[in-house]
Amino acid sequence: MEPKNFFRLIFLIVTAGFIISFTSTNFPHAPSSTTGLLDCTDSSSSPLCASRNFLFNKQKPQFSKQDPKPKPKNHDHLSDTLNHPLDPLTVMEFNKVRSLLSSDALFSSGAPHAFHSIVLEEPEKNLVRAWEKGNPLPPRKASVIARVGPDTHVLTVDLSSSRVDIVDSPVPVSGYPMMTLEEMNEVTFAPFSSADVNRTIVSRGVNLTDVYCFPLSSGWYGRKEGNKRVIKSQCYSSQGTANFYMRPIEGLTILIDLDTKQVIEIVDTGPNIPIPGSANTEYRFKNLGTTDKTRGLNPISIEQPRGPSFVIEDNHLVKWANWEFHPKPDSRAGVVLSQVRVHDPDTQETREVMYQGFVSELFVPYMDPSDAWYFKTYMDAGEYGFGLQAMPLVPLNDCPRNAAYMDGVFTTADGTPFVRENMICIFERYAGDIGWRHSESPISGLPIKEVRPKVTLVVRMAASVGNYDYIIDYEFQTDGLIKTKVGLSGILMVKGTSYQNKNQVNKDKEGNEEELHGTLLAENIIGVIHDHYVTFYLDLDVDGPDNSFLKVNLKRQMTEPGESPRKSYMKAVKNIVKTEKDAQIKLSLYDPSEFHVVNSAKTTRVGNPTGYKIVPRATAASLLDHDDPPQKRGAFTNNQIWVTPYNKTEKWAAGLFTYQSHGDDTLAVWSDRDRDIENTDIVVWYTLGFHHVPCQEDFPIMPTVSSSFDLKPANFFERNPILRAAPNFEHDLPVCEAKYVSA
Repeated sequence: MEPKNFFRLIFLIVTAGFIISFTSTNFPHAPSSTTGLLDCTDSSSSPLCASRNFLFNKQKPQFSKQDPKPKPKNHDHLSDTLNHPLDPLTVMEFNKVRSLLSSDALFSSGAPHAFHSIVLEEPEKNLVRAWEKGNPLPPRKASVIARVGPDTHVLTVDLSSSRVDIVDSPVPVSGYPMMTLEEMNEVTFAPFSSADVNRTIVSRGVNLTDVYCFPLSSGWYGRKEGNKRVIKSQCYSSQGTANFYMRPIEGLTILIDLDTKQVIEIVDTGPNIPIPGSANTEYRFKNLGTTDKTRGLNPISIEQPRGPSFVIEDNHLVKWANWEFHPKPDSRAGVVLSQVRVHDPDTQETREVMYQGFVSELFVPYMDPSDAWYFKTYMDAGEYGFGLQAMPLVPLNDCPRNAAYMDGVFTTADGTPFVRENMICIFERYAGDIGWRHSESPISGLPIKEVRPKVTLVVRMAASVGNYDYIIDYEFQTDGLIKTKVGLSGILMVKGTSYQNKNQVNKDKEGNEEELHGTLLAENIIGVIHDHYVTFYLDLDVDGPDNSFLKVNLKRQMTEPGESPRKSYMKAVKNIVKTEKDAQIKLSLYDPSEFHVVNSAKTTRVGNPTGYKIVPRATAASLLDHDDPPQKRGAFTNNQIWVTPYNKTEKWAAGLFTYQSHGDDTLAVWSDRDRDIENTDIVVWYTLGFHHVPCQEDFPIMPTVSSSFDLKPANFFERNPILRAAPNFEHDLPVCEAKYVSA
């Protein structure tokens, strides 16, 4: 046997042995002890303690001695108790669901099956709203999405009666449930089972032991997908760097059957494109040099000598200042905020603002139509699970010292529960901002200088969906405003190229450069143009569920001749929107409006209906053609605002079954029914968008870029609700001696 063939044979045997060993050790068997299952402090102890990024790692992660360590666990999840109708399923409940399903006829026949989602089946909204602490909880149920053979099934498990009911079997709509962690893990190894893939990689001059292959959802184009659940994989070289994303084996795309994990097709359009080098791709602190002469920052921290001002009751009920709400981790949405209420300082009532709010979907289309890129149009929640990709937050850096943490409990494909530690953090923020102020002019002779500091409460999660990192903040202000902010960071998805400098790019006769579909970031690396759209589900219940959508159109009004020295002014024209289609809103600077959710049955002292308004900040709109297959699936981004009547089954903007869906069960389809939305229970959907044309500052890792929108009270209170807020006084604050260094 030739030495080269002998080496390949040895490598394949070792790889196969590793896969068999890994699979038999970790899936689908339960761990040897509950402690091993639940202890994620050392993320190497279980493949379930991190997102699919960790599943790529071939070595135990190394931590610097200076890295902050997670705080000790504050309770054992085996002893979790239920205190609220919307509390997530506990470890004990997951175990009961698993036991009941294992004996159900659908799963006991021996047919291959997997549980893609097991979550709380939330009680009816009217029952939750009527429930008060101390009353019995509504019956606990679990909602299950499972695949048995080629079919998808939706079931409900009643934990009180131990009854299993089939809700939809098999599911009739297009699309499949989000992938399991096991599937994502197995797909990373699947390419190496193909000798043709291995030969192709080696022919590109890459050592197989340096290769990472990445699972990429394929979208839907009606061609090779057929009636199969498929996924694509592309590979990278890690030689000389941990930042393997910057070293793509460009043009190599592997189509894999997601059920059998067999390679279906190999396409290599880039054999002449070099693998980018590893120079300057490092981003880990311990490995970076210290030659930079930039003046460093001294450590900064918020100290609270009396402790934080918020409390977390019964593991999930947060109370802070004038706010209370119920946050819970969710495998698809990440964080779900429920029963958000605010205390009115004038009436002394605790009033309803929002029944539920969460990330419904993330749509990320890349703008390169070539064979290796056209399909990259991801739905990060419905395909990968936004909550499943949430990473344990890093104390002192993801969240400040004064933060409290909340874990998520999810399940594997066989129903075994596992814990995602430190998934959510909650903390108070003071950045030197001002809540309100007024200093009187000396002309008046009044010595008035009144200023109030702005302190806010932040609920945060961060998800690493492959190369990209998302930071989601829900920030509560004492004036009744809720700011929702999305931060983008992480590593660009880049394209390999033969170009090392812009002066090498081909030009046509007119001098126009070849279309690169992005920016040359470094030698042989193009950052491809792409968009991010984050669609939020906002079930506002302003002073109760029966609300209306009020559009306040701002118009130029011309004055009558002789009426005024002015020729024009702006006026507000208010109209209650009657049906869904009239509430499909495209934002425009040149047709400005405000968008209010009002309760016409409750008014202020002077007669205004109480309300909240959606205040957009910087955002972006999709430029894709509406008939483009990705945009059909992502049609919920055709408008920035939608309003629909509340429907318990309409929560996911891309549909319940997003993977390879055809776009036949989306927010756009529901809204086109044009149902009534006046004086009824309504849901507002808001899409926050980003156009991203990469630049060199995004290499090798991106500084965080953020945008946001606000939910702001509009005639909700009788007056400024923080009128009585106290200023800071010197004697209330800790005194720390600073060590000053002369310049």
